[in-house]
Amino acid sequence: MEEIAKRIEHTLLRPEATRADIERLCAEAGRYGFYGVCVNGSRVALARHLLEDADVKVVAVVGFPLGACDPDVKRFEAEAAFDEGAHEVDMVLNIGFLKEGEDRRLVREIRDVVEAADGRPVKVIIETCLLTREEKIRACELIRFSGARFVKTSTGFARSGATVEDVRQLREAVGPNLGVKAAGGIRTLRALRQMVEAGADRIGTSSGTAIMEELRRERADG
Repeated sequence: MEEIAKRIEHTLLRPEATRADIERLCAEAGRYGFYGVCVNGSRVALARHLLEDADVKVVAVVGFPLGACDPDVKRFEAEAAFDEGAHEVDMVLNIGFLKEGEDRRLVREIRDVVEAADGRPVKVIIETCLLTREEKIRACELIRFSGARFVKTSTGFARSGATVEDVRQLREAVGPNLGVKAAGGIRTLRALRQMVEAGADRIGTSSGTAIMEELRRERADG
């Protein structure tokens, strides 16, 4: 069970999430031993406080969910998240820039966030459902070149989330040295296992508790 739990980033990014919701999220993450929680920037300090005695990382999103803000805003947002206690950030790539072939601007915005991270992990969300195969491959090349640690499939706010085929393509594109995080629509133990088999290192999901309870029932049934 621990192997699966340590792949999960227990996620709550809904705009209506309250303090009580974040408290519940963090309590569940501590109970099941998840790798981390993924929250909006305004909730980072609270999550870090709630998890100070737990082996659970705090992950903040940057440029979320559209990725269309100015690169300087993304850098500032990342700096603020780390100042509040985040261990990692998941930044949304500017998809319009990618489609326009603005590779230099994309490298700059990723590198700015990587510099702000000062050695801490940066994941780059590329919103796979909006991209062609060629655009996904090019995004992965830019991410690798820019020094980020992971490519991430989705925000969960676009028309669809992670697919097994997306994860396979990203794993093939980044090779063994970068991580792949699958996120968006992963709600069952079977879906999680499919993503891991396809090459995902981490799973972003708001259904972490349900997945772990499904695993408990599976183990109990033999």
